[in-house]
Amino acid sequence: MTEQPILEVKHLQHIYMKGTPLEHHALAGVSLKINKGECIAVIGHTGSGKSTLIQHVNGLMRPQAGDVVVDGMDLADPKIDIRLLRRKVGLVFQNPEDQIFEKIIGDDIAYGPFKMGLPIKEVRDRVKWAMELVGLSFEEMKDRATYALSGGQKRKVALAGVLALRPDILVLDEPTAGLDPRSRNELLERLKTLNKKENMTIIFVSHNMEEVAYMADRIYVLADGRNLVDGTPEEVFVEAEKLREHYIGTPDTVEILAQLKAKGFAVRQNAYQLEEAANEIIALL
Repeated sequence: MTEQPILEVKHLQHIYMKGTPLEHHALAGVSLKINKGECIAVIGHTGSGKSTLIQHVNGLMRPQAGDVVVDGMDLADPKIDIRLLRRKVGLVFQNPEDQIFEKIIGDDIAYGPFKMGLPIKEVRDRVKWAMELVGLSFEEMKDRATYALSGGQKRKVALAGVLALRPDILVLDEPTAGLDPRSRNELLERLKTLNKKENMTIIFVSHNMEEVAYMADRIYVLADGRNLVDGTPEEVFVEAEKLREHYIGTPDTVEILAQLKAKGFAVRQNAYQLEEAANEIIALL
């Protein structure tokens, strides 16, 4: 029996400023299907429709045309329980300061679970779990002021606030933007743990192809509001020429192997992981 996808988007369309001279087709028939526990990357050049797409996933936008179904919930249904939907789907924006509104870190992260009507002990347990998961010490940071946080710390607090809701699907818009290399690597490791050990479905938008190569089980590539190509990283990255036509890069490993192959060396171009690419080069030497 085929598993029911946890998220399915069919022929989704969205037009900004519809019916005006400034009408813009942000989405022109995008489709995707995601199973529980997958880690999915959505990539594309600026203006390709990525952010518009992910705002449909938790009901911030409703379908103008097409279908969005989350765990059996049809977002075109005006009677849908939007609060239940947003417990299922947690969205972390690219600018974390947009999501932080309490004065104290612990209060901000506790806001969602508290509004769910959970007992105080469970709220505290969730806050502690979420903070430790993103790399914030509960005892050291819970009573600190949010205004004094760095950009990277704000991103962690915003992520913790969403994780405290224990969503089935975590949606991230440029999750490592503004982080230094060490913090970026730590966050990616923690997200991978959430995905693989907690079986949390993750959808993330990124321009960093190294992150995409490291994290994603599958990739959806958008261009001009439409599906361009999708598949595993191996399947997508071999379409390097098509990606370049739409101003989308590939990981450095893919570029290096492509140049070696162009010079006549026998290398596997789909060896996109750093260790695999290194082994290909070592074999040549």
